[in-house]
Amino acid sequence: MADKPLKRYIFASDFDQTLTFNDSGYVLAELVGIPTADFERKAKGMAKINLVQQGAELAYLLLHDPEFKAKVRKEHLHEVGKRIRLKGEIKLLYQILETGVDGHVFDFYVLSAAPVEVIYSALEGIVPQDHIFGTEFHYKASGEIDTIIRATAGYGKVAVLNQLLAEHVMGPDHVIYSGDGSSDIHVMLQLNARDGLTIAVSESPHISQIAKRTVLSTSALAVLAPILEEVVGWERSRIRSFFEANGMLIQEWERVRTDWLTLRPAIVEPAEPVSLA
Repeated sequence: MADKPLKRYIFASDFDQTLTFNDSGYVLAELVGIPTADFERKAKGMAKINLVQQGAELAYLLLHDPEFKAKVRKEHLHEVGKRIRLKGEIKLLYQILETGVDGHVFDFYVLSAAPVEVIYSALEGIVPQDHIFGTEFHYKASGEIDTIIRATAGYGKVAVLNQLLAEHVMGPDHVIYSGDGSSDIHVMLQLNARDGLTIAVSESPHISQIAKRTVLSTSALAVLAPILEEVVGWERSRIRSFFEANGMLIQEWERVRTDWLTLRPAIVEPAEPVSLA
């Protein structure tokens, strides 16, 4: 009997706060001696006035902010990648997806607004560079940032994903995307409308209300749970056994629905005066 053909998928993941515990911008600011509070204030200010695509605030600062432009060089971005704190089991996740599960094979890509040098450095030996798409700069001979080539933020992620679909000759229903914040909204909305699987890894209402599944864990491997359920079609008991076979024990697995409510005191109309006559 002939073997069944493999079912191929794309697994695409954000980087900052999805595969990491901290943000590249904060680590970079600390590295070059810029107060992290200043970075946060400037980034939030740009987001508030919608000056750049959400997620591309750091790229804008590196290009236009006098303090960042004067201090940051290409080698600093590589160093940030060495210092950033990664979530656990990223390498194991990559290996499992690449090898495949029950006839389903997944190509692992990273799509992020973080500078590509940061991601290359952080994921060296884990994810091949040709599977990483980040913000790309052109540098002067001194290492100073000169111009921007591409920012993989907002609609930029949609453009990269469409490029990958064309290269793989694959439909969007064979895409799984994992992200944590507002820069992932555009790509998740696109995939939701085209039968892809979207997974949020934070409780932020901006993203958890859009993603089809939400998974909270300190391990990157946790995104396998909804993939094995929704795509491969396994029951929970089989998923637990699979994790154990790969050296990981699911100690707790709680599935709850989160309702986000904002309540304010109702405005009570003053009562009509009561006549004593």
